[in-house]
Amino acid sequence: MNRPEDSSKEWKLIEKLVMDLQKEQRRSRRWGIFFRVLTFSYLFLLLWMFRMPLEDAAGSADGGQFAAVVEVTGAIAADKEANADALITAIRNAFDDPDALGLILRINSPGGSPVQAGYVYDEIKRLKATRADFPVYAVIVDLGASGAYYIAAAADEIYADKASLVGSIGVVGSGFGFVGVMDKFGVERRSYTSGEHKGFLDPFLPEREDEREFWESVLAVTHKQFIEQVRNGRGDRLKETPDMFSGLIWSGEQALDMGLIDGLSSTSKLARDKLDTETLVNFTLRPNRFEELVGRLGASMGHGISSVFLDQGITLR
Repeated sequence: MNRPEDSSKEWKLIEKLVMDLQKEQRRSRRWGIFFRVLTFSYLFLLLWMFRMPLEDAAGSADGGQFAAVVEVTGAIAADKEANADALITAIRNAFDDPDALGLILRINSPGGSPVQAGYVYDEIKRLKATRADFPVYAVIVDLGASGAYYIAAAADEIYADKASLVGSIGVVGSGFGFVGVMDKFGVERRSYTSGEHKGFLDPFLPEREDEREFWESVLAVTHKQFIEQVRNGRGDRLKETPDMFSGLIWSGEQALDMGLIDGLSSTSKLARDKLDTETLVNFTLRPNRFEELVGRLGASMGHGISSVFLDQGITLR
């Protein structure tokens, strides 16, 4: 038979459990409301960014003439913002605008694909032949190296800051070899090909001397093409030295002495001095906001990792 004090303790315990349960339910409701609001806010943000139009130009002129600007920023590659399709479209738009007095390529890039850079170089040369009165200038900001300098060489004149880094006229094809690591862990590589040299860039296979020599010859041919385009673009302004095409890079002040650039200037100053205008209109193609968000969320992380460890393509740098 339960004593009165025992019943009192049981009721207090039951009361405490009920109160705790109510508190937990209120806490769950509050968190549920919070996460629902957060989810709807996130979806609304995605929808808003998805509806943003593609930005063809970062600026516009309020009537009158102006200097057209196209930016070459970051690595030059087919899957990067500085890809040939985007750059060529922006450059064509600048040439087609009747109010544009000339084009300034604002360059801040370490270089990249010789193919992408070559496409842009060739298109600039072609467009210049269609509009002889439309000057093209290149301004190197912090860095104009390798493939970026390749593009700059198509301009009528190249300018930089005295501390800019200019040059690196060379070609590299790099990768990794994992054969020793595989041997250490007892991993066997099985590769089946229908050609004797089909797998010669496989990082998991031992390097062969004849294939190394062949790959170096491919790089040498690409380097020769690069040098020829620089010579064609710069002409007798170049003061060639044994190191000029060695892959070394120089300050803007040194580059001026070597004939790699024509002077020291900035984009705004060049527009005033050469095109007699204070107005700049940016024709650079921009990705829409949704694409930028996806990129920042890490959609390209897997590609980045694979390119670091397995990519053995040719790069101008």
